[in-house]
Amino acid sequence: MKVILQQDVKDHGKKGQLVEVSDGYARNFLFPRKLAVPATTDTINSMKQQDAAKKRRQELEKAEAKSLATRLESLIVKVSAKSGGVGKLFGSVTTTEIAAALEQQHGISIEKNKFVLADHIKSYGSYEVKVKLGYEVSGTVNVIVTEA
Repeated sequence: MKVILQQDVKDHGKKGQLVEVSDGYARNFLFPRKLAVPATTDTINSMKQQDAAKKRRQELEKAEAKSLATRLESLIVKVSAKSGGVGKLFGSVTTTEIAAALEQQHGISIEKNKFVLADHIKSYGSYEVKVKLGYEVSGTVNVIVTEA
């Protein structure tokens, strides 16, 4: 019997897949637990429409990520920090501070865990910070650390 899985089922497939299972397994296990529905023409068409909508949504999100990446290239984010003299900071500039400064100065909200620091920022100067925007799209933010 062909069924469309509504949730991931171990050893059979992932949510949304069309799989072949035995009649008894489908009737006695999958259907009562609402893990699957019978594969009728209506449900197959519905599944195809959902897949197409999901694909369009992902393409739209990828295009937005690419446009954001190009926008980030031209921005400069200024972060002020206190130092203990000789140009060394008391702590280091964190991704949280960079994300907050980006939102405050340019109105762009990006989660702190999307920023990738190659090394800790522990002195004044200019740095390029990589930002992973999803869908294998990444951008670069220019960060300037100044004295508070």
